[in-house]
Amino acid sequence: MFPEALLPMMQRGMSSSLDTGGFGLSQAHGPRNVIIQLAENQKKTKFGPLRDQDRIFTNLYGRHDWRYLKGALRRGDWYKTKEILLKGTDWILNEVKVSGLRGRGGAGFPTGMKWGFMNKPSDGRPKYLVVNADEGEPGTCKDREIMRHDPHKLVEGCLVAGRAMGAHAAYIYIRGEFYNESSNTQVAINEAYAAGLIGKNACGSGYDFDVFVMRGAGAYICGEETALIESLEGKQGKPRLKPPFPADIGVFGCPTTVANVETVAVAPAICRRGGAWFASFGRERNAGTKLFNISGHVNTPCTVEEEMSIPLRELIDRHAGGVRGGWNNLLGVIPGGSSTPIIPRSVCDDVMMDFDDLVRAESALGTAAVIVMDKSTDVIRAIACLVEFYKHESCGQCTPCREGVDWMDKMMWRFVRGDAANSEIDMIWELSKQIEGHTICALGTGPHGLY
Repeated sequence: MFPEALLPMMQRGMSSSLDTGGFGLSQAHGPRNVIIQLAENQKKTKFGPLRDQDRIFTNLYGRHDWRYLKGALRRGDWYKTKEILLKGTDWILNEVKVSGLRGRGGAGFPTGMKWGFMNKPSDGRPKYLVVNADEGEPGTCKDREIMRHDPHKLVEGCLVAGRAMGAHAAYIYIRGEFYNESSNTQVAINEAYAAGLIGKNACGSGYDFDVFVMRGAGAYICGEETALIESLEGKQGKPRLKPPFPADIGVFGCPTTVANVETVAVAPAICRRGGAWFASFGRERNAGTKLFNISGHVNTPCTVEEEMSIPLRELIDRHAGGVRGGWNNLLGVIPGGSSTPIIPRSVCDDVMMDFDDLVRAESALGTAAVIVMDKSTDVIRAIACLVEFYKHESCGQCTPCREGVDWMDKMMWRFVRGDAANSEIDMIWELSKQIEGHTICALGTGPHGLY
């Protein structure tokens, strides 16, 4: 039974912006107001900075105690979760679709559509949610902040997302090196079980839902969804051929959706505040708030939650203290993790941090891990280091990746030493194109994105 004693704390924990009277299209977001809001959003020309009252991750820097459930309740977690569950699968999926949420793990696939793939007539097999917390992309360090400082958001998100797809269990697959993150998440799961928030009759809704933590062994390849599923089943972490897709045959041969930590963690806030509220941030097709990692040659590296479509320059200047030595000292930026192409300073001046504008700039948003490089950077050596990483992390299943990335690694270090022939410039480009699109998973595409 859901403990009634928790309700007063939960109600006190809600800010005024959340407590406006209901879910989805509340009084503050009635049908007419939603239409007006969406029309205004299409006319927006300025994006960011995000107001504090609109932040979803309210303990990103660990300034409040993560350990105790009562602290999470004060920050608004688990508020009216029972009512969200009782609204049912279709209502939750609709809110997620209205929100315009796209996957935060790199691919940017529409979340509502992906979760909807699970809503087929039951054939008797159980359904599973698998949360990808492997986070092995160089430069990416957002999901670990959620698990370390705000784990109840992830646990509640598992429950809401699981309800949306008819799953009765979630597996959180955490990178092996993330010891504190896995232990903090397990503490939050234990607290949620003890309070009746998950498990049998979760939140008193009549819905049963279990959450399990699975620790990986630190293999980058297990960030690919089918390799993750293989590892979860106790096998070698090697990608599967698709089809069949996980929504048909996933973990343990059952329908499965693999979703990123951040994608799952924002689901309860979307259901509480309404999909239209989330869609009011960012440009059309690039909606919502987003966690950005900023590292490299900046004065104050950080992870920050900001509005989608914020200009890259404003993001760096406002939150990371600017480029070391000033903006004129900037050489280039990797905008979305190591597998996304570098953009030069001329592009960085006005590019917006969202899926579509970075595609226009011939790069990608990826995981929004911004790696800043000033003019002191030896770009050839930097690329050689990243190619060496991909060589080390190749699972070896596909010949183009296993052999090709090894050749690229050897050639790049010849470039670094100055021993390469001019003809090798075109040769390494051709080699990267021979790898791209000829492997089971996208790991082989990562080194190609560096050129």
